Amino acid sequence: MTSHAALDLTLIPAQNSPQTPRPAVLVLPGGGYGKTSDHEAEPVGEWLAGLGIHAFVLRYRVAPHRHPAPLSDAKAAMLWIRNGDHGMAVDTSRVGVLGFSAGGHLAATLSTAVPCDDPALDIADAVPDLSILCYPVVSFTSAAHQGSIDNLLGTSPSPDLLQRMSAELNTTSAAPPAFLWHTADDGAVPVENTFAYARALIEHGVPAEVHVFPHGRHGLGLAREESGPDEWTSLCSRWLDRQGWTGN
Repeated sequence: MTSHAALDLTLIPAQNSPQTPRPAVLVLPGGGYGKTSDHEAEPVGEWLAGLGIHAFVLRYRVAPHRHPAPLSDAKAAMLWIRNGDHGMAVDTSRVGVLGFSAGGHLAATLSTAVPCDDPALDIADAVPDLSILCYPVVSFTSAAHQGSIDNLLGTSPSPDLLQRMSAELNTTSAAPPAFLWHTADDGAVPVENTFAYARALIEHGVPAEVHVFPHGRHGLGLAREESGPDEWTSLCSRWLDRQGWTGN
């Protein structure tokens, strides 16, 4: 593993891959913008590395930091993955993002090119080439996760800011293809968040694959001990293969 000097970013190189350029994925753990959860961080990077994908795990800034700090960190990480001196052979045309819960919100805002008002970061290369959203927070206006809103925007954000940070309201045909999964009885982040983003993608002609499992608590991560949701990694692996990201 190696790290980025300015960002809290850890690289987990692809396993058993030739020295030819490989795809890379930026991993964004969840935690309601109040923390970054360990079980949604390096273990997920190790899973991706086992698929022959370079993983970059980002511990983005959380409360008391507010927007745009997390988004600025995510955009800077995307640009470093594409252009940085990390010593790994990265295929710069295949750099994706994977986020859980609030990290899924960060991944969705990254994918829909929500600006952070920094001209050096608000550029096309900061937008991922595909996204994987795991029980994501998506909307700040409907079926919202109030804790994420409070931590990211404070307790009295304007209606305009809430709309600007709702990925389903900012989706265009330029958004990358997405794989999404959720559980129907998620008691923390309603499954409507996944439906909203998937619906917005499909309406704009962007491919989206969606899996909703009947049962499972919020925050499952790799879900290896949860019957049903434990299938998400194999489903996602096959989806990545169809995207041409896991073969040689």
